[in-house]
Amino acid sequence: MCGIAGVFYPATPRAVDPQRVAAMTRALAHRGPDGEGIWTAPGVGLGHRRLSIIDVAGSPQPMHAGAHSIVFNGEIYNFAELRTELERAGARFTTSGDTEVLLQGWRVWGEKLLDRLVGMFAFAIHDADAGRLVLVRDRLGVKPLHYVELSDGGVAFASELKGLLAHPLVRREVDPRAIEDFMALGYVPDHACIVAGVQKLSASSLLVLERGKSVPAPRRWWDIDFSQRATGSVRDLEAELVERMRAAVTSRMVADVPLGAFLSGGVDSSAVVALMAETSARAVKTCSIGFAEADHDETRYARMVAERFATDHRERIVRSDDVALIDELVHAFDEPFADASALATYQVCALAREEVTVALSGDGADEALAGYRRYRFHAAEERVRGLLPGDLRGRVFGALGRAYPKADWAPRPLRAKSTLLALAADGAEAYAAAVGVTSASGRARLYTDYFRRMLAGHRGEDAMVATMRAAPARTALDAAQYADLHHWLPGDILTKVDRTSMAVSLEAREPLLDHRLLEFAATLPDGVRIRGGQGKWLMKKALQPWLPREVLYRPKMGFVTPISAWFRGALADDAAALAKSPVLGDWFVRAELTRLADDHRSGRSDHGRTLWQLTMLERSLARLFA
Repeated sequence: MCGIAGVFYPATPRAVDPQRVAAMTRALAHRGPDGEGIWTAPGVGLGHRRLSIIDVAGSPQPMHAGAHSIVFNGEIYNFAELRTELERAGARFTTSGDTEVLLQGWRVWGEKLLDRLVGMFAFAIHDADAGRLVLVRDRLGVKPLHYVELSDGGVAFASELKGLLAHPLVRREVDPRAIEDFMALGYVPDHACIVAGVQKLSASSLLVLERGKSVPAPRRWWDIDFSQRATGSVRDLEAELVERMRAAVTSRMVADVPLGAFLSGGVDSSAVVALMAETSARAVKTCSIGFAEADHDETRYARMVAERFATDHRERIVRSDDVALIDELVHAFDEPFADASALATYQVCALAREEVTVALSGDGADEALAGYRRYRFHAAEERVRGLLPGDLRGRVFGALGRAYPKADWAPRPLRAKSTLLALAADGAEAYAAAVGVTSASGRARLYTDYFRRMLAGHRGEDAMVATMRAAPARTALDAAQYADLHHWLPGDILTKVDRTSMAVSLEAREPLLDHRLLEFAATLPDGVRIRGGQGKWLMKKALQPWLPREVLYRPKMGFVTPISAWFRGALADDAAALAKSPVLGDWFVRAELTRLADDHRSGRSDHGRTLWQLTMLERSLARLFA
C-alpha cells in the first residue's frame, strides 16, 4: 500500500517544481513509511510513498519503461498470471513485483489491461510520447484518488486531500453542497469534496489528460449488473459461492511481509478467517478489540472462532469513551466523517499493526449479499407499495404518518411513523432517507436562510435516488444494493477502512469485494439473498460446515459506539459549544444547535447521531478552513 501524488500540465510541457511534488508526497508519508520517490520531466511530476508488501527490496517508484512512467497505490492479486501472459507477448521484467506488471501491461494492452486486473488500485501512468497522463481507480473504490485543476493550468492529484492541500495553488474554500451531502449521508460522497474545486475520481473511473486538450469528464470503465439471474439448485449456488470466496481469500494471502486478519466474531470476518486457515501452513494471526460494556462486546464470539481454527489470536479491551482519538480521526479523514465506528476500526488497525503489515477484513459482504436489515425493510415496504396506486398511497400513508407520534428511540420495525412516511414516498426516496443520518426535515430546521440560498435546491439524497432509478436491476432489492455499492460502500465503508488502516501504515485487504464474487452475487435470486427474515441467507447456509450456528445466526452488532452517552458525559460541553463555533455560524441556526444539545443532555430527546455529525463537521471545518 502506498500514497501517490503528482502534477500534469495539459496545455504546455512547462517545468514542474520538484519541491511542490515532494511536499504533496510527504503529506502522505503515513501511507508509505518505507520509501519515497520523486520524478519530474517537462510538463509532469510524479511522487510516491511506499509501504513495502511485495518485492520488498525492489520495485522502486516512480517506475519507468520506455516512454511510460507510473506511480501506483494498491495490490494486483493476479499479477503473476498477467506477468506470464506478458512474457509470452515479449515483455521483459527487471523486478518481481506487481507495479512492473501494471506498467508493462499498459504498454501492451492499453486500457484493455483494466478488464484483466484483479485487485485494488489507484494509479497514474504517463506516456511521454503521447503527451498523456491517465488516472485510474479500481472497480469498487477501495483505493482513493483526488484531483484538482490549478490556477496555473496544471492538474494536481493525490491519494488523500491532505496531499493536494500541500500544493500552494490549491484554494481552501468550502463547498456548501458538500456540507449538505455530509449532513444527509454522514460522509462526503464520491462525487463531491468539502474543498470547492477538488474532485474525487469515482470508483471504476479513469481520467485521460492529454497535451493540448481541456480537462475532460472522467469515464466509467466497469459497472456491476443486477439484471441477470443465476440458475441452478441452492446446493449448486452454495458451492459456487464458497469457491469464489475461497479463491478471493487465497489470492489475497500473497505477501512478503507478516499477514493476518481482523476477527470481530461476526459472520463475514469469521468466514475470511475460516478460509485463510484452510490454506495457511501456520496459525493465522487474528486480532479483535472488545469493550468493557457487555452490550457492545463481541469478543466471546471472536474467541470462539479463533479457538475453532487455532489462530494466533490477540484481543484488547478498550474504553468505549475514548474520545481523545477524535482529533486523530479528523486528521486522518480530512473531510468530515460521521460513522462513529471509525473509532473502533482505528483501534483494531493499530492493534493489528503491532504484529502484521497486511490484514484481511470481512468488509463488503453485507452490500454484496444483502446483509443489512434495511434491505429486508425496503423489500417488504416495496411489496406494500405495490398494493396501492402512488397517489392514493401517498395520501393514505402520508396522513397516517403525520398523525402518528415520533419514536426515534424505538427499533425500526416499531417506528410506525417512520414506516408510514416511508410507505407514502417513492421507493428510491424512502431508501435514500433510510440510509441517511439527519432527515430532510431535521436539516431544514438547522439550516440558516443563507445556507439554503447557497444550496439552490441541492439535496444530499438526490444522487442516490438517481442511481436507484437508473440501476440495471430487476427488483427493489437489486436497486438498493446497486446504489449502496456506488454510494455507501466507497463513501463510508471503504473510506473508513482506508483512512484508519493507512493512518497506522497497515494494508487492509477486502477479499469479499473481489469483483468476480460480486458479479456472481448480483445474479442471485432475491429468495436466496433474503429468506425467513435472514439476510445473507445463502452465505450463512453455505458456511454451516465451518462456523458455529451461534456465530452465523446471532443478531448483527458491528462496531457499536455509545455516542449518545458521550454527549451526556465526556462530550456534553463540546455539544453545548457547537452553537458558539465560528465555523458553523454561517450554516446553522445557533438557537437550534443549543436546543439539540440541551434536549439531549436533559434526556428529553436522543440527538446523539446528529450531535456527533455536527462535532465532526465543526472540527473538520476548523482544521481545513479556520
